[in-house]
Amino acid sequence: MFSRLARQPLIISIAKNAFSTSAKTDAKVAVLGASGGIGQPLSLLLKESPLVTQLSLYDIAHTPGVAADLSHIETKAKVQGFLGADQLKECVSGAQLVLIPAGVPRKPGMTRDDLFNTNASIVRDLADVCAQVCPKAIMGIVTNPVNSTVPIVSEVFKRRGVYDPNRIFGVTTLDVVRANTSIAEAKGLDVAKVNVPVIGGHAGATIIPIISQCTPPVSFPAEERDKMTTRIQNAGTEVVEAKAGAG
Repeated sequence: MFSRLARQPLIISIAKNAFSTSAKTDAKVAVLGASGGIGQPLSLLLKESPLVTQLSLYDIAHTPGVAADLSHIETKAKVQGFLGADQLKECVSGAQLVLIPAGVPRKPGMTRDDLFNTNASIVRDLADVCAQVCPKAIMGIVTNPVNSTVPIVSEVFKRRGVYDPNRIFGVTTLDVVRANTSIAEAKGLDVAKVNVPVIGGHAGATIIPIISQCTPPVSFPAEERDKMTTRIQNAGTEVVEAKAGAG
């Protein structure tokens, strides 16, 4: 799933925009929350990307070990781990792309909104440092609830006077991946050739798969289409329950 996510057009577009012109010889990516259940596989994919020359990993625990592990992979990206708030500024200094998967994971029975009180302050503090140190970086927000954390980052950048709406993104491509997989399984199609546009947000009913615009075209009876939509919207909850909140 993570490899499919890495190939999605939005992620590639963000990376190419971040690493344009002068950045091509020094393409630095910072991952804030690199030791977690999302941060580690994300960092692995970035280490394998030919677009990345510097990979800075930040978290409040275990980052040196994660960095040491990834540094053994035979790709050009140089990996460095940063531990604790006093090293955050150094981590993001000069970054063209900052990805934020930091925060606590959802537990069974929780909605993404239940995470707000904890994760909002984490994202706010990380964003504030980025607004000061790397205000021109592309910001990719992974931390849930994405519907709320993206506006938080935007407001922090506004307060610092460096807001650019073209540089702050919520990474919700996972909903496209889930929609593609669900439709392909239901219709017996090659999942690599299926693309379902998904609009809206990244929580429950705000996730809106546009099945009528699927490539290749597919059709379902109304009742089956509604069930498919609900399945896609609830896919994250299904994973959380299956993992018993392990992240």
